[in-house]
Amino acid sequence: MLQLDASALALRLNRRSLIAALDRAFREPCMVPPRQKYELPSGQPGHGDRTLLVMPAWAHDRSLGIKIVTVFPENSRRNLPAVQATYLLLDAATGQPRALLDGTELTLRRTAAASALASMYLSRADATRLLMVGTGNLAPHLIESHALVRPVRSVRIWGRRPERAAALADRLSREDLVVTPIDDLQAAVRWADIVSCATLAREPLVRGAWLRSGQHLDLVGSFTAEMREVDDETIRRGELYVDTRAGALAEAGEIIGAIARRVIEPSAIRAELSDLPSGRFARAGDDSITVFKSVGTALEDLAAAELACADAASNVPA
Repeated sequence: MLQLDASALALRLNRRSLIAALDRAFREPCMVPPRQKYELPSGQPGHGDRTLLVMPAWAHDRSLGIKIVTVFPENSRRNLPAVQATYLLLDAATGQPRALLDGTELTLRRTAAASALASMYLSRADATRLLMVGTGNLAPHLIESHALVRPVRSVRIWGRRPERAAALADRLSREDLVVTPIDDLQAAVRWADIVSCATLAREPLVRGAWLRSGQHLDLVGSFTAEMREVDDETIRRGELYVDTRAGALAEAGEIIGAIARRVIEPSAIRAELSDLPSGRFARAGDDSITVFKSVGTALEDLAAAELACADAASNVPA
C-alpha cells in the first residue's frame, strides 16, 4: 500500500494541477455523505472543546476514501497544528486499501485550491492586492494558491500574534510578491481586492462597513454554528456563494447566524462551487462584492488523494 507523508504529498500535489482537478471533480458525480462531527470536551479549563470529524466520499467507478480530522484549538500552546488529519484511499471495486496519506497536508492544499477555484470564477480578473487574515498553517497555502489564479503582487497579513505575521511575511516575500505584516485590520480590508480569512474566530473580525465595491471575500475558518469571521453586514452586502449548500447551511456560522437573525434567507446563497463552471452564475458586475464561504467537502479530499496517487504511479522508477 502506498504511503505518503506530508513532504511526499506536497511533491505530488502541484497547486495548479490540484485546482484543475477540483474543477473537474465538481463537474462529475460523486457520493458525499454529510460530515460526521463529534465534540470531545477537553476537561481542562481554558482549553475549549475539541472536535473529531469523519468525512467519507466515493466515486463508484474509481475509488472511495475517508478522512479523519481532529481540531484541538489549544495545540498552539504546544507549537502543534490545531487541525490534524489522516486520509485512507481504497479501491471502489474491491474495498482494498490503496494509499494512506497525510490528511493534514491534503486538507491544507485542497482547501486552498478550492478557495482559488472560487476566486477564479468570482473575483475580479484584475485583482492584485490580497489581505490574509490569520497566520496559521493554512495561510501560506491560501496566499500561494490565490496568486496562481489572479495577478496578486502585494499581500498584507494580519494576525492576533504580530510576531507570527512578521515571520510569515518574511518567509513568503519574494521579488514578484511583496508580503507585509500589518496591525490595522480595518485599513487593510479597505485596501484589499481579495480578503482571505482562515481563523478559528468566534466573534467577527471583518466588518461589512469596511468593505468597498469590487472586493472578493474568501471565508475559510469557521466550521460550526458558533464560529464566525465576519459580521451580518458582510453577509447582507455580499453576493453569497458556498462550496456546498448542505455544508454551509449545517456548519457555516456566518450563514447560520445571519439566517437565524433574519438578515438573509437561505435563498440568498446564489450558487455552490459545482454550479460555477457552467457559466450560469457569475458576479453581477465589477462593482459587486462577492463572498465565498467554504466549510470543506470530502469531494475535495477524494480528488486530491486521487491526483497524488496518480502522480506517484506515473513517477515510479522503471
